[in-house]
Amino acid sequence: MSEDYYKTLEVARDASQDDIQKAYRRLARKFHPDLHPDDKTAKKKFQEVQGAFDVLNDPKKREMYDRYGSSYESAAAAGAGAAPGGAQWRTAPGGPEFENVDFSQFFGDRFGGDEGGGFSSIFGNLGGGRAGKQSRRGRAAQTPGADLESKIEVSFETAVVGGKAQLSVQRGTGKVDTIDVKIPAGIEDGKKIRLRGQGEPSPSGGPSGDILLTVHVAPHPFFRRRGDDLDVRVPVTLLEAAEGAKVDVPTPRGTVTLRIPPKTSSGAKLRVKGHGVAKSGKTPGDLYAEIAIMLPKQLSADDIEQIRAMCQKGPIDPRAELRW
Repeated sequence: MSEDYYKTLEVARDASQDDIQKAYRRLARKFHPDLHPDDKTAKKKFQEVQGAFDVLNDPKKREMYDRYGSSYESAAAAGAGAAPGGAQWRTAPGGPEFENVDFSQFFGDRFGGDEGGGFSSIFGNLGGGRAGKQSRRGRAAQTPGADLESKIEVSFETAVVGGKAQLSVQRGTGKVDTIDVKIPAGIEDGKKIRLRGQGEPSPSGGPSGDILLTVHVAPHPFFRRRGDDLDVRVPVTLLEAAEGAKVDVPTPRGTVTLRIPPKTSSGAKLRVKGHGVAKSGKTPGDLYAEIAIMLPKQLSADDIEQIRAMCQKGPIDPRAELRW
């Protein structure tokens, strides 16, 4: 046998159709000339892989090949004169060529279909036939550049109100590019941003790939986020909680004055409407201020005695509703 198609595809003779297609996808990417412009042997290896796949992927042709081996082509020519399934099969100087094959089933829509290029027309360029001389619209096929994945950490404040960040990307050539990234207001931790055209350049003059950027939000020492609402602990003195007070609280929209009602206990939550996370086209969330009473660091025995006397005037069980 002049050429072992199973060896070319690196599969066993009893390989399933699924195994053959997986091997083809892997080797086609490995040897595709547009992806390896500096490898002079890539085109020949790619044609060998394509020829082997064209035979082994068709059950009837594979049966003929397994039966006749190197005599397969003459046996096929002595048959009906046409390959099963309607695809015209012939051997050209550049290697086997098949028409009417949808290669997007193996490489995905990202590489384009038959309209104006993509792998269908790229493969045709390697066969030496009329499909190889010109794409359907007369344009040379172009392979898009590779997409990249990266991640970036932004501050809690930037994630809430929006802003800009910088991303450093190291290219395949070793060059490091700095890209300005616009962070939309209200973005959540783990969300992704697509930077179109910022990926790797095309090896054949096509469009550049994209960068898929995962955003991580750094924690804030005082604020927490719940959907579009924000929580913040507001420390107050014992006197402020007892007699009531007005205190200043920072928010994403500036400082607001929060009114503490008299006799407010720690843990009480006061809502500041519309001062949470504001997303484009959506109603802003709210800010919830949780009161936390702070005692002086130094208390004398007399101070504690006065507090005891005060608490004895109206004894309560502060943990009466505490449960698992």
